[in-house]
Amino acid sequence: MKLLLVNPNLTQAVTDAVLAAARARAAPGTELVAVTGSFGPAVIGSRAENALAQHGVLDLVAQHAPGCDAVVLGVSLDTALWACRELLDIPVIGMTEAGLLCGATVATRIGLLTNGARMGPLYRELVQSYGLADRLAGIETITLTPQQMVGAPQAAQDAVLAAARTLVERDGAEAVLLAGAAMASMAEVLQPQLPVPLLDGVGCAVALAQAMVGLRLPRARVGSVSPTGGRAVQGVSPALAQLFARPT
Repeated sequence: MKLLLVNPNLTQAVTDAVLAAARARAAPGTELVAVTGSFGPAVIGSRAENALAQHGVLDLVAQHAPGCDAVVLGVSLDTALWACRELLDIPVIGMTEAGLLCGATVATRIGLLTNGARMGPLYRELVQSYGLADRLAGIETITLTPQQMVGAPQAAQDAVLAAARTLVERDGAEAVLLAGAAMASMAEVLQPQLPVPLLDGVGCAVALAQAMVGLRLPRARVGSVSPTGGRAVQGVSPALAQLFARPT
């Protein structure tokens, strides 16, 4: 089995963190290919940057998904998730959607932890879009940037642990999801210090991607996630134009 890990922003250290977290959960024999964006935002910290990154995701999957069995989006806003599902015949898994779904199997109330105060509303919207708003205990943000988190791992772990405890004690979270690609690999390290499950979105996404490959479910041929119909697009990479041009 071959999984493609996609990080559309330009920070290679984040891709490295995603790959390390994926390796910890990959089954024996699963091959992991991690790719980083070549244009767009250095990190995604706003709706505008996320909009740019959607093009980046589509371009990366057009180039690298052929020959893969599933795609894992190593970006915590699950950027371009449904667009990828329209264009690809293989499973596409978003790390935050996967973390929420896994969290719903072990807790009635899930806390979500991410970077940047302005990002809280975006994640609330994302949770609502998945129909899981009633399961959300609360959202807590930390002030460290993704670059600071990978550059100062001990300070980052201390901040993540304090914020996770706040979600448990203040909001009654029965599980906490680390919704940030830069936080990948922290869950296993910090878990012994928390009284509730700490969910790593990348690990959940890899586990779910492997399960979906095994289920061999066909894609829908009708409805909003069916193939787009082979319409032409212009001004994009040849690989992406070819992906859009595929007939239904």
